Amino acid sequence: PGSLTIKQSGIDGLGLFAKESITGGTNLGMCHLKIGDTIFRTPLGGFINHLDIPNCVKTELRMTSEDIKGHQYHYKKWNLIVLKDIKKGEELTVCYTFYNV
Repeated sequence: PGSLTIKQSGIDGLGLFAKESITGGTNLGMCHLKIGDTIFRTPLGGFINHLDIPNCVKTELRMTSEDIKGHQYHYKKWNLIVLKDIKKGEELTVCYTFYNV
């Protein structure tokens, strides 16, 4: 999203930062996609850092099975939702559930 940027994090490596204030409850878009047993990260999922008390959460949108041209596809999608108001310049964080920290 245009409201975010990637820059050096005080938590670890690179992180996601607000370029402007973001209101709690904002849906920032897809952060992870799971097809079969494989999890894919979008830039939202790939650059957001872990914090035990985060300001964002991953929310599962749907779990489905589709038959496309004779192939079964099982997938899940997660979006990144802002839990509380985030100030300009603040790093976005999430409590990791797919990976160990």
